[in-house]
Parts: sequence; structure tokens; C-alpha cells
Amino acid sequence: MSSLTATTVNTVVYPVTDLAAAKTIFTRLLAAEPHTDQPYYVGWNVGGQEIALDPNGHAKGLTGPVPYWHVDDVPAHVAGLVEAGATVRQQPTDVGGGKLTAVLADPDGNVIGLVQA
Repeated sequence: MSSLTATTVNTVVYPVTDLAAAKTIFTRLLAAEPHTDQPYYVGWNVGGQEIALDPNGHAKGLTGPVPYWHVDDVPAHVAGLVEAGATVRQQPTDVGGGKLTAVLADPDGNVIGLVQA
């Protein structure tokens, strides 16, 4: 068994089809303006928890919110999880600013996000 560990889940990304409508709803829900407001990502930080909207999430195969585990080595975690029976939904991807993400699924289809900053 690998010694790789995931530290926390403190990012949740929602795939959305109407970014403007979702942004209005989440701004009201979170009672705050987003810290990032771009056509490809809208995000809030609430008590250390990153809540984000991804208008490209459905095109990436996401069907609902994705919890992202913060890890120190995304490629190594992807390899270890695939070895354990997970399937890759999104290969490790540089999403900018040195942040690397990947999305996998367990045998029941539950989504597992990984993020490395």
C-alpha cells in the first residue's frame, strides 16, 4: 500500500450550464461576492472552504459537485488510485497558477477530485 495521503477536502466545484444564473444564486447563498469571477471559473472562499462554479464541468464529464482532496502529488495519487480500482475522468491538468487537478471515479461512480497547489 502506498504512503500517499490526502490532507483535506476544502474545495468543492459545481459544474454549471448557466454561469451567470449560478453565480447569482451562490452569491446570495454565500452572502459574498466571488474572489474570482472569470468566464471559466467563479470561486468563493468561505471560512477556508473553496466553493466554485465550472461552466466547462459538464463537458469534462462531471454530473454533480466534485469534492477535491488536497494532495502533494496529483500524478502519484492518480496512479495509486487507478491501481486500487478507480478510473480516470480527467487526467492531471494544469488549470493555471501552478495548480494541478485530476478527477477520478470509484467503482460505484462516486467522483474523487484531486488538487495540488
